[in-house]
Amino acid sequence: MSKILVINSGSSSFKYQLIDPESGERLASGLVERIGDPVGVVKHRNGDAVLEEELPIPDHTAGFAQMERAFERSGHPLEGSALAAVGHRVVQGGNDFFAPTVIDDRVAARILELGVLAPLHNPAHHQAIVAARATFPDVPHVAVFDTAFHQTMPAAAYTYAIDREVAAEHGIRRYGFHGTSHQYVSARAARFLDRPLGELRQIVLHLGNGASMCAIDGGRSVDTSMGLTPLEGLVMGTRSGDLDPSILFHLNREAEYDVDALDRLLNSRSGLRGLAGTSDFRDVRAAADAGDAEAQLAIDVTTHRIRHYLGAYLATLGGADVVSFTAGVGENNAALRADVCAGLEWFGIRIDPELNAAASGASEPRRISAPDSRVEILVVPTDEEAEIARQTWGLVGAAR
Repeated sequence: MSKILVINSGSSSFKYQLIDPESGERLASGLVERIGDPVGVVKHRNGDAVLEEELPIPDHTAGFAQMERAFERSGHPLEGSALAAVGHRVVQGGNDFFAPTVIDDRVAARILELGVLAPLHNPAHHQAIVAARATFPDVPHVAVFDTAFHQTMPAAAYTYAIDREVAAEHGIRRYGFHGTSHQYVSARAARFLDRPLGELRQIVLHLGNGASMCAIDGGRSVDTSMGLTPLEGLVMGTRSGDLDPSILFHLNREAEYDVDALDRLLNSRSGLRGLAGTSDFRDVRAAADAGDAEAQLAIDVTTHRIRHYLGAYLATLGGADVVSFTAGVGENNAALRADVCAGLEWFGIRIDPELNAAASGASEPRRISAPDSRVEILVVPTDEEAEIARQTWGLVGAAR
């Protein structure tokens, strides 16, 4: 059985999963965190068995060594697991990468260079790539880019109306993110409905701590809410989403906010946290239900922004066949789904209150639209790791 090791790395941690790419079955998973701190943590799960250990992990290379050790301690060492490839999630592929790509020295170097567009993500991905290639030198490594799915957007959707020479020199355009999730969910929705992906107009709402929406026509992204960075678009856990750019000039001139202060404000102190004091939507909802006016306003602003994009994408697509909710908030918050769909019967969107209120399963899609709804409304659990494994296997398996 061929197995894919999927890596999702941050600057001081990385998550991993060992996946059968054909069935999507998770064979093992884990987390290596607090890399570079005096004491790091390794958590490994294999079936029902869970291992956890605290020890120094000075860098990502040491982290991969500890990951291998965790596999050995669990009784399932990686070297005996028929590892076919390592698939790496990479946030920013710029204009360079349109599809899963086998990583060589040139590709790895370009991923690092693209860190100028994603400074919180690509350098960390590069660290993990270097460490993983040293740890597993005899298997192919594949980069799967969050931005790749959105490379099908037309120029009218991805172009910002600024000086074209400045935009070209600095790579300024809408790239979009969460592409792996949007691609997985739209394909999963088509299979669930037993309809050809190429015939469907879909809108996917990826609503979590990070949130984005995507208009998908025949399996191709034609518009998305995130832009040059993941800051644009919807209200998120700590990110502002859309705002008038002149707010930045105003705060710089009147309050002496420098670039770093503005960055922290919009990426870390805004969104739900800025409006309601917490970035967890569950806590915001509980506070609103208890009568907290600020929490209710945060929900209202969040809902308004989602409906704004939903209306725009209905116009872009000329209507929709499927609207799918996914990610932590989208999958688990029935009240938000109801708020988003309220009053949209004119567009053929009618939610069934009982179906919407039912608990979601761990991995199976479910229908929440009313029988007379012209648009299928679904809750589709996302699985970005399985999609990365599938795309990685699609590239390396074909070469076998």
